[in-house]
Amino acid sequence: MSRSPDRRPEVEDLVDAYRADLVNAGMFAGHPVTSVARMFFTRVGAEGWARLPLAAQCALPLKDRRVVGWLIVTGRLRPSPDYLVACRPYLGEVAANHQRGFYERFVAVSAELGFDRIVTRLQWSALTKVTALAGLSPEQATQEVIDEGRDALVAAIGAHRPDSHGPKALSAALFGAQTTLFHLGVLDAPPRKTNCDHSAERAGQWASVPPRLAATLTGYIAQVRLSLRASTMVRVEGVLREFACWLAANAPEVVRVADLRRAHIEAYKLYLAGRPSARGGRLTKTSLAEHLGGLRTCFERLAEWDGDDVPAAVLVFDGDLPLRDAPLPRFLDDGAFTKLLQATRADSDPFVRLTVEFLARTGLRKGEFLDLTVDSVVQIGSAYWLHVPLGKLRTDRYIPLHPQLKDLLDAWLAERPTSLRTPYLFVEHGQRIGQTRVDRAVAKAARAAGIGHVSPHRLRHTLATQAINRGMSLEAIAALLGHRSMRMTMVYARIANRTVADEYFAVTERVEALYDAPRELPADAEGAEMRRLRAEMHQRMLGNGYCARPVGLDCHFESICESCTFFQTTIEFRPTLQRQRDDAAAKGQVGRQRVFDGLLDRLGTEAS
Repeated sequence: MSRSPDRRPEVEDLVDAYRADLVNAGMFAGHPVTSVARMFFTRVGAEGWARLPLAAQCALPLKDRRVVGWLIVTGRLRPSPDYLVACRPYLGEVAANHQRGFYERFVAVSAELGFDRIVTRLQWSALTKVTALAGLSPEQATQEVIDEGRDALVAAIGAHRPDSHGPKALSAALFGAQTTLFHLGVLDAPPRKTNCDHSAERAGQWASVPPRLAATLTGYIAQVRLSLRASTMVRVEGVLREFACWLAANAPEVVRVADLRRAHIEAYKLYLAGRPSARGGRLTKTSLAEHLGGLRTCFERLAEWDGDDVPAAVLVFDGDLPLRDAPLPRFLDDGAFTKLLQATRADSDPFVRLTVEFLARTGLRKGEFLDLTVDSVVQIGSAYWLHVPLGKLRTDRYIPLHPQLKDLLDAWLAERPTSLRTPYLFVEHGQRIGQTRVDRAVAKAARAAGIGHVSPHRLRHTLATQAINRGMSLEAIAALLGHRSMRMTMVYARIANRTVADEYFAVTERVEALYDAPRELPADAEGAEMRRLRAEMHQRMLGNGYCARPVGLDCHFESICESCTFFQTTIEFRPTLQRQRDDAAAKGQVGRQRVFDGLLDRLGTEAS
């Protein structure tokens, strides 16, 4: 049977495809639905719709907008970002019906990663919008497509709803969608949270610096970037950029490093001391030392490299750097630590207990804890050990794993989603757990324990203090904590309160005994240095005192030691001195008598 003239072949092909999609999705595809689609394809069509102004596109009835959504999802129509933002065409619902198989896989993985149904729906909706802008299906998404689509939609949201939180909500939904796509195997890498891009601002600041000076300093930055951590380079670049911009504004005569003089450094020191910090107030001693130390290192290396533009003299000296405070590491005493563990074990969040127990029993740094992988636990003999990856000091180590920690890890791994494509041990919602999550976990347990704020690193100090107070050697503590030198570990010897207290009270008990029954201090209460001094003084004992003359100094008073400036005596020799004074008086030896009178008067004054 031939078609009527008003039923063009291309229209009927679209209607048939539309009907088939509805049938596959299990939806009603009877005459009213297909007639709506046929009428839209006949009267408007994809090309006609694209020529309509945005207001007219949004004014179409809902039944027609659903047909438009099908055209977009199937790639037959490319919408504008403005349409997707202004008209809200419910693409997620249409795409879920049209791409049923992939949608079900997406939902299953998203749920396994811990996202709830509403969040999953928002992720899917955002994903269908960015892929629709590229004329692709969600299964064909790439990182480039997602990035370009997000930027276009954010710009459209800013134009149509400038006061809304739409950009932030869209970015959050797409971030979760990318996580799900990564574990689905669609994307090759997990998404990464990005900060605001300030590269243009930095480039503009460097452009204000004299070219030769900028070339020398940026060349230095490029060289040290090869050997320093990325986080360190952020500080190095910032210090040199701030100094260069200050020179450009306050010392225009400096057009290269060789033009720098000591007066410039002194003026810059005053500027740093007066300028506010990013958090308010003045720069701390540590910040000042980092700024000036960064400059000194730069100047020293430029001089060592002997390039074309080097300092003419030494510009920054040790005395320019403020002396930094060296406070003792803060730790929890036994009572507070007990409260913390009790509160931790009562918490319903398994990550809270895992975090506190792990940091407190292993002494791991926060970054080392988060860098652990699923194969970090190894069995050596009958014991389990934890392989700590490369950390702050670029060293790795093995430390014994407490059986309770092994049980906690096993319970955590038992809940690990099978679809995860990351080797890291601590993952939530398909993403590596960040440092803020660790901070919140420890702080939560501390609040519940009523012991105030506790940082994760404080648990590391607590373990070291507990270990040294219970007899663990400094060498073993250094190996446990991953210290590169014993100097780093010696700081804990200064806070070994129980060790110091035990020795202090052991000696003071013996000292107190002297007040109860006057006698000599027991020999075992003296240290080795005190015993050496006592033996040496015994060899120099005189009839009425001791000679404190240094060994290498000759005695010029062969007959009367009592008038020597190195002569010392104490109250116990008073009877002897009195007899010698009386003997001198009886013999009429006035000068000798005066010597002993002076000694006796001095003893009386000291005794009073």
